[in-house]
Amino acid sequence: MDYFILIVGFVFLIKGADLFVDGSSSIAKTFKIPPILIGLTIVAFGTSAPEAAVSINAALKGSNEIALGNVIGSNLFNFLLVIGIASIINPMKVQKGTILKEFPLAILTSVVLFILCADVSLQGTEMNVISRADGLILLSLFLVFLYYLIEMAILSRDDYKDDGEKSPLGKSIFISIIGVIGILYGAEWVVGASSSIAIKFGMSKNLVGLTIVAIGTSLPELVTSIVAAFKNESDIAMGNVIGSNLFNILLVLGISSAIRPIPINPAIFVDMVFLLVVTIVIYVFAITKKTVFKLEGIFLAFLYIGYMSYIIVRN
Repeated sequence: MDYFILIVGFVFLIKGADLFVDGSSSIAKTFKIPPILIGLTIVAFGTSAPEAAVSINAALKGSNEIALGNVIGSNLFNFLLVIGIASIINPMKVQKGTILKEFPLAILTSVVLFILCADVSLQGTEMNVISRADGLILLSLFLVFLYYLIEMAILSRDDYKDDGEKSPLGKSIFISIIGVIGILYGAEWVVGASSSIAIKFGMSKNLVGLTIVAIGTSLPELVTSIVAAFKNESDIAMGNVIGSNLFNILLVLGISSAIRPIPINPAIFVDMVFLLVVTIVIYVFAITKKTVFKLEGIFLAFLYIGYMSYIIVRN
């Protein structure tokens, strides 16, 4: 039964992502909004829903130690494997605005997260924790990010060039909603079935959580960006990754820590530093001819495989 659920889950994921990309792209054309902005908002929020569900639910149950690891792991997956595979399929062009604004914001957010977590080193406290006050800081930064997106949407309307056919707005919204539902249910079924199969083969629940579940919550980003790459919608794919990562840190961790402070395992600092380094590396790739090429995508994908190997050995 698990194998059947796994197959059905992947079908829902792939078809849901296909509908979601088509619908969101059509909405962008209807409102004269650049696809990158749709990727940063609607697509990013929709594909970040699994991370939000896992982390916020854990916080409500009083076991939100999983929240930070879930977010860091998902963000690394997005940057390394999602961008890597998407650029292997179709080299990802990066807009000037993304290079000047979104990428630096992603780097800044990673730095802020590291500072908020380093209580022992920076404040001399007895333990590292993301406090409720830290959570409110993250949520405040999220509101600033939303303000930037709204301003960007308003200013970009005059520069928009309609270069394709679009469906009626109602149909586009309906298609997008159906796509999101397919993505979320597909991800849940894939995670549940693959975890059950892995445990039957002798993998520990801890290892399953660090690998399959962490990857599973990022499957919507992966499938959506792959579909966008095949459709030559690189703006949606790149916006999806950057937007999802910003949503994960600012909104998901912000809400989770505001509900209940998050204690920090010292080992996670290695992962946070690695996330910052990876973000900078991809930023360097992006500013080189404003494109992430296939060879760079291959490098990112293999870097993720190396990171996962390290995680398995470490734990």
